[in-house]
This record gives sequence, C-alpha cells and structure tokens, in this order.
Amino acid sequence: MKNKMTIYEHFAELRGRILCVIGFFVCAFIFGWVVSPFIQGFITAPLIGVWDDAQLLYTGITDGLMIRLSLSTLVALLFSVPIALWQIWAYIAPGLHRKEKKFIIPIFVLSPLLFIGGAAFAFYILLPGVFSFFIDLNLDTPVPAVLMPDMRDFIGFSIGLLKVFGLAFQLPLVLVLLNRIGVLSRERVLASRRYAIVFIVIIAAVLTPPDVVSQLLLALPMWALFEASILFMKK
Repeated sequence: MKNKMTIYEHFAELRGRILCVIGFFVCAFIFGWVVSPFIQGFITAPLIGVWDDAQLLYTGITDGLMIRLSLSTLVALLFSVPIALWQIWAYIAPGLHRKEKKFIIPIFVLSPLLFIGGAAFAFYILLPGVFSFFIDLNLDTPVPAVLMPDMRDFIGFSIGLLKVFGLAFQLPLVLVLLNRIGVLSRERVLASRRYAIVFIVIIAAVLTPPDVVSQLLLALPMWALFEASILFMKK
C-alpha cells in the first residue's frame, strides 16, 4: 500500500520516475534530431503555400545547428510532457480518493487535447492568413524591395503563435477547474461576461500580429470556449 511506504521508499520511487522522464526526454531529443528537417519543412509549408517565390535566409554560420537543436528540444518536450503527467499521476493516484481521481483524470486527458486543438487551429487557419498579410504588406512598397525572411526568426515566430493558441485553448479547462474547486461561481462568471469578452479581445490584440484578421481568429475561438465552459460549470 502506498500509505504504508517509508519516506525513503517514497523518495526512491520519485527518483525512479524522474529518471524515467529524463531518459525518455533524451530518447525523444535524439528522435527529434533525426526528424527535425522534416519538421522544418512542415512548419514552412503555410508560408510556401501563399508565397510561390518563398526564400528564407540563414544569416549566421550556426543557424542550421541552432534551428535543429530548438526543433529537437520541442519534439522532446512534446513527447515527454505526457509521460511526465502520467508519472505524476501514477505517483499521486494511490493517495487520492475516488472523487479526486474522477476529477483529475479529465484534466490530464483534456489539457493536451485542447493544446493540440489550439495549435492545429493556428497552423491550418491562422498562419496562412498571417503570412499572406505580411508578404503583401512588405512587398507593397513605393520602391523595389526583396523579401527574404530570416529562418530563425520565422521558426520562432511560427512556433510562438502555435504555443499562444495552444495555451489560449486551455481557457475552458481553467474556468471549469476554478468552478469545481469553489473559487469561481457560475453566477459570477455570467455577471462578468461583458468584462471577460473585453479582456479576451485585449489578450488577442496583445498576443497576435497587428492585423484585425489575426486578432479576430484568436478572439472568436476564445469567446466560444468561454461560453462553452459556462455550460460545464456547476451552479
């Protein structure tokens, strides 16, 4: 039984689980190093899809290495976070009551799914429009211009937007969690709805590029998720 384990046994189990996550991270990093060229091509696909003469610039001799390291780390994190969550769950689950388990399991399941959904929404819907907007803006100049984006900046910009949308799609989960633990009542959320909508618009304006289309593409899904979260709140 978990509650009969000694402190040393608890620490030994915790150490084993941490080493397991670290080992998996290293293996995932190696895998990411191998597939990073394919990931780089996948990330640049939305840009190439809206710009036939797309060319990206390497400005430093170490750019290729740094891009590959960053993509490998990203792959390692994406694969390791679910394993880390599972290890955390396996460590704490024996000490939880049945009601607590019933409450926590959906969080572990829904959080990665919402993140993936937000990132997919940004990749397939937002990024092509954003790139098209910036390409037209940069090439529509009164003097002849050559557009050649920096590869590292482009990769960082694209991954940053994917992260923003993945985190933004966690909104309903956070609201429902606060409601279920008694911090945020459904009535209070309904009463503050207009302020929440204004806050969502401000967040969308801050986190997205400075064009109305991108801001609406973040604000509208967040608003929809906010309304959906109200349906799952207890009175």
